[in-house]
Amino acid sequence: MEQKQIASLEYKIEKEYGNIAGIIVLKDDNVVYKKYFNQCSENDPIHIFSVTKSIVSMLFGIALDKGCIKNLDEKVIGFFPNYQIKKREKTIQHITIRNLLTMTAPYKYRFNPYPKYFSSEDWVMSSLDFLGGRGKIGNFKYAPIIGIDILSGVLINTTGKSVLEFAQDNLFYPLGIFVDKNIYFQNKQEQLDFYKSKGANGWVADLKGTNTAGWGLSLTTMDMAKLGQLYLNEGYWNGRQIISGKWIAESTQVQSVWKARHLKYGYLWWVIDEAEHSYAALGDGGNAIYVNPKDRIVVAVSSLFVPGVKDRIDFIKREIEPLFK
Repeated sequence: MEQKQIASLEYKIEKEYGNIAGIIVLKDDNVVYKKYFNQCSENDPIHIFSVTKSIVSMLFGIALDKGCIKNLDEKVIGFFPNYQIKKREKTIQHITIRNLLTMTAPYKYRFNPYPKYFSSEDWVMSSLDFLGGRGKIGNFKYAPIIGIDILSGVLINTTGKSVLEFAQDNLFYPLGIFVDKNIYFQNKQEQLDFYKSKGANGWVADLKGTNTAGWGLSLTTMDMAKLGQLYLNEGYWNGRQIISGKWIAESTQVQSVWKARHLKYGYLWWVIDEAEHSYAALGDGGNAIYVNPKDRIVVAVSSLFVPGVKDRIDFIKREIEPLFK
């Protein structure tokens, strides 16, 4: 980029996207732009909110490759033999891993019952209690937090490791990503402080040590860029196959549609443009990993949490991507 274009981009970021912590753009496997804002640095992990979901999708791809999970059509309830199904509750018995990955599982709540969920010591069991009901399996119902933790339980029960340990061994360490510990909250204020923090290295867990699947992971901007590059390179990293190309292709193509918002979804990834096969991991506050295989571009944007931020995909496609095509 010319210096004038850089200055124009950074001026717009400061004026219109003031909560951005860092941006990294990779083109043809090379860093072509890197900049940090708000006194953040390359060493500061940022809470990436729902981008966590896409990392969990990666872990399911690895677990499937390793044979820990037979297929996505296995019934979820089968992984929790000690769970007592409520009387007259039949729907839950038919919900599959695929339904959870594609957000096509029904839940008993109309509005997210966060107080009841967060006050529970076991977020997996709490999520199972909310699963099912009278909704129809196959209809898109986005679960921002409650429900998605069931996938953490499936990973634990099939791999014999915590979600963080499985991620460390099979995804993070091979890429040079260092997530050190579980993060626990003693009260609501600690949780709210974490939302706005920078530099907190770890992955949120409930009191039983089960890591969250829908939010709660902290990564640096470069960590995010690496994960995007791994997908762009069809699962290869330094000559080693970390995730199968088959899983990447399948998880980033349209598997379900949020008709009310005209949004397309894969396996915990948002499908942005089917023609160029671009896709993204998106998190609250404006966190994003955007991948465009057609133009060999990866854009990672980390952001400090504020509500109601401007659309990051629109920002990436309008302000960043054209500069590097």
